[in-house]
Amino acid sequence: MTDLSELENTLLGQVNAAGDEAALETVRVSALGKKGSVSELLKTLGAMTPEERKERGPLINGLRDKVQTAIAARKDTLGEAALDARLAAERIDVTLPVQEGPETRGRIHPITQVIDELTAIFADMGFSVAEGPDIETDYLNFTALNFPVGHPAREMHDTFFLAPDEKGERKVLRTHTSPVQIRTMTSQKPPIRVIIPGRTYRHDSDQTHTPMFHQVEGLVIDKQANIAHMKWVLEEFCKAFFEVEQVKMRFRPSFFPFTEPSAEVDIQCSRKGGEIRFGEGDDWLEILGCGMVHPNVLRNCGLDPDEYQGFAWGMGIDRIAMLKYGMPDLRQFFEADVRWLNHYGFRPLDIPSLVGGLTS
Repeated sequence: MTDLSELENTLLGQVNAAGDEAALETVRVSALGKKGSVSELLKTLGAMTPEERKERGPLINGLRDKVQTAIAARKDTLGEAALDARLAAERIDVTLPVQEGPETRGRIHPITQVIDELTAIFADMGFSVAEGPDIETDYLNFTALNFPVGHPAREMHDTFFLAPDEKGERKVLRTHTSPVQIRTMTSQKPPIRVIIPGRTYRHDSDQTHTPMFHQVEGLVIDKQANIAHMKWVLEEFCKAFFEVEQVKMRFRPSFFPFTEPSAEVDIQCSRKGGEIRFGEGDDWLEILGCGMVHPNVLRNCGLDPDEYQGFAWGMGIDRIAMLKYGMPDLRQFFEADVRWLNHYGFRPLDIPSLVGGLTS
């Protein structure tokens, strides 16, 4: 009896002295484990006489229950203390300014933003996106698009030519995204309704021109496509992109080898206060070129111009980005200045949509 009382006091003292859950687990194993002091006492019950078992059994089982209860209570106490310590260590001072995380510090480049906007607008009108390589053959970049031999656009001062290959042919950095129109018409059967955003290259550099820039073109080929359809598509695009309810457009006759008739498109604007605003004012600004696809281009793609017709247009993505978001110098788009990107860039989680709005 005295031995059990001393063991009880010792074990309960060890339980109360345990400073953490690891120390408490050590006490539990030493008392209630397979070879623990209380477990060893329980093993002796089998060798006792019925009278001894009747006397000692309740005492030993009672000791086990007391130790188990004390361990459980101490474990709860230690758990609460650990939680309080963790909460104190992780406490946030709500009076301090919130630190920006990577998802809010990062910025989407305006070119990427505008391409997303273009995709959203034209997808709503049933257009898909087509892409092609930056390095093209002379045939796809010029000949298939009805550029005659000797055309000024083929000359060195406009085009970046690569070194001749083993066949003596010189590939080029594409001067427009129009080769993708040829690739699309030769790989798909009409009706075709695509837009083609991508990088293009020309030997030119100043405030509004860079050797590498971005273009988006559109192409529609079917049996009924006409200028009225083209006019509607372009008007709807301008209203959605510049976020105005009404827009006036002026189509001026022009010349492009791959369209006939061809036109350059001006949009109504106001330049008061040095700021360009669309949908108002009495001034005009050229934004794109367009026209009906030339019959020779259709023939070069294996399409019968007596059966199929279509229209196409093209505009500079960098240029319309400058117009919409007030960027004065095209060269800054490519200088990788983080300060410029922080000012003109877009938050990555502000995804443009026709429902939620295109600008952030």
